[in-house]
Amino acid sequence: MKFITPYAVFIIPIVVAIIVQAIKFVLYSIKHGWDLKYLFTHGHMPSAHTAFATSLVISIGYYEGVHTGTFAIAVALAFLILDDATRLRMTLGDQGRYLNMLVGQLNLNEDQYPRLKERMGHKISEVVVGGIIGLILTSIFIKLLS
Repeated sequence: MKFITPYAVFIIPIVVAIIVQAIKFVLYSIKHGWDLKYLFTHGHMPSAHTAFATSLVISIGYYEGVHTGTFAIAVALAFLILDDATRLRMTLGDQGRYLNMLVGQLNLNEDQYPRLKERMGHKISEVVVGGIIGLILTSIFIKLLS
C-alpha cells in the first residue's frame, strides 16, 4: 500500500468516480433494463462528477493541507463542476425540450431535425447524493491508506 500513498491524492478521486459511475449504471439499468451503453450515461442518480469533485477537495485537503493554493483551486473547480452539473446542463436540457416541442408542433421532418436530449444535467438530489457518496468513499480510502 505504501506505493499508492504518494499518488493517493490523484488515485482516490478517480476510483471514487469509477465506483459512483458503476452505482449509477446499476441503478439506471434496474430502472431501464440492462444495456452496456448505460455505463457511460450522464445525469441521473448519483452524480459521478460531484463525487469526483468532492473526493478531490477532500483528498487535497487531507494530503496537502487546507491552507494551500492547490486546495483553493480544488474548491473553485468543485464549485464550477457543481454549477455545470445542476444549472448549466439543466438549462441545455430545457432548451432541448422546447426545441423538440417546436419541431413537433410545426410538423417538421424528424430526419432533418432529430430529437435533442432533454435530460442533460442533474437534479439537486442527485448532486447531494453524489457528494455524500464521494465524501464517504474518500474517507474510507484515506483511512485504509493511513
